[in-house]
Amino acid sequence: MVRTTLSAAEARRVALAAQGFGRPPADTVSTRALNAGFARLGLLQIDSVNVFERSHYLPLFARLGAYDKSTLDRLTMAKRGPYAEYWAHEAAFVDRTDLPLFRWRMDALRDRDSWPTRVESVTRTEGVRRELQALLRAEGPLPASAVEHESNVRRGPWWGWSDVKLGLEQMFRWGDVVSAGRSGFERVYALPEQVLPAGTLETAPARPVAIRELVRRSTRALGIGTRADIADYFRLRSDDTAAAIAELVAAGELVPVTVEGWGERAWLHADARVPRRLTADAVLSPFDPVVWFRRRAERMYGFHYRIEIYTPAPKRVFGYYVLPVLQDDRLVGRIDLKSDRQRGVLRVRTAWQEPGERLDADRLADTLRRTAAWQGLDGVEVTDRGTAAAAVAGALGVALVPHVAADDAEATAALEPAV
Repeated sequence: MVRTTLSAAEARRVALAAQGFGRPPADTVSTRALNAGFARLGLLQIDSVNVFERSHYLPLFARLGAYDKSTLDRLTMAKRGPYAEYWAHEAAFVDRTDLPLFRWRMDALRDRDSWPTRVESVTRTEGVRRELQALLRAEGPLPASAVEHESNVRRGPWWGWSDVKLGLEQMFRWGDVVSAGRSGFERVYALPEQVLPAGTLETAPARPVAIRELVRRSTRALGIGTRADIADYFRLRSDDTAAAIAELVAAGELVPVTVEGWGERAWLHADARVPRRLTADAVLSPFDPVVWFRRRAERMYGFHYRIEIYTPAPKRVFGYYVLPVLQDDRLVGRIDLKSDRQRGVLRVRTAWQEPGERLDADRLADTLRRTAAWQGLDGVEVTDRGTAAAAVAGALGVALVPHVAADDAEATAALEPAV
């Protein structure tokens, strides 16, 4: 029977099951399992902050369990690996064969960047871009740091990119260059013909066809969602998303549904499961699809989430790199984690229970032990800050470590752009 009404709890379980939660962690995670997990999500968002672990490693760990990160590196960072990068949500790894689905976005960005009042740097770097294309043609794929050019000088701290980096990023946005893996986590750029089969981008589907396919994939990955949820997954326009939803409803792939307490129309993917119960234990990246659209996280889980990395330390409420705690179908807490590799410990710098939720400290302790082992760390340390800190320390069987102001401060050098 086709469901047309779901409870809030059923909607949560649908969404988490669609995202790959509800299965116990595997003892061994194969390359096939990583590829299957990637296919379920459709993309892995990239972020460079590494105080605990780079974001793109975390969603698959949360769903599959401990895996060899070097295996994912071979898949995502090799010159001709199965995955490439583009602005799919934010900067993200996507299946290399999916790049044609974003050809329309490349063209739209080129058109937008060509507006006379749009980007002064596009005009300024025109000559640099011609030289860079010639250099890549002659030398092959290169990272920005390997380009010897008088313009390859930063214009300021952090995001003060040189004209060389700006030129490469502009061409990357437009599809004139593509990613050819990473070197030391720095993106490597190549001409399309150097890493893609001939004609890959030239034979892309028309914009409406590509957007319909992206909406099909986002609804399969979400399980259930409002128009805003569906549009956000691949950062699509609301009107384009609405048109694609209507076509998929007519085709029987999406079902309009009402969800208790949502106040907005939603759509259920026809293949989505509605589990009676769901067991899950995970800490989530700030850029995990479960929480990356903050409006959806608030509507679905009652979880108000704002990342505080860029907030001055004295003004932070929960911590520097705070990860939501998922237990079953609820977000029950949040913890600020740091991998202290010099001392060989996973540091829980703050631990909080969400108001009105019940955080199971024993289950979280098990999750933290698995996380520390995956990180190659010998133990877990808990600082005495947060409403759940004492309970988590007790479940781990460790004494609380006094909080000091230095715990709140991070070197600004860690705040580099994701690309």
